Amino acid sequence: MAAPSKKIFEVFVSKVPWTIASKEMREYFGQFGHVKKCLLPFDKETGFHRGFCWIGYSTEEGLNNALQKDPHVLEGARLQVQRNRRVFPGQKSNKYGEED
Repeated sequence: MAAPSKKIFEVFVSKVPWTIASKEMREYFGQFGHVKKCLLPFDKETGFHRGFCWIGYSTEEGLNNALQKDPHVLEGARLQVQRNRRVFPGQKSNKYGEED
């Protein structure tokens, strides 16, 4: 039996309203597939998040489902969603994901 895939399929989300928390991001993007990771970085000086986020799916299908929907609107704001071209910060490679 094959081992489960450790690969994470990521989208990069920008223009995230400051009122949105990672829990809401995870819930919203969970409708497209199993969210394996949600990284919403915060600014240490202001205490607010920086307005962008990475969402990691466990399958390519989840990623494609998220990319096919347009527009993505949360709390009246239109999010920009695109395929992620970089790995999560602190991660050496895109193929080593962590399960929640």
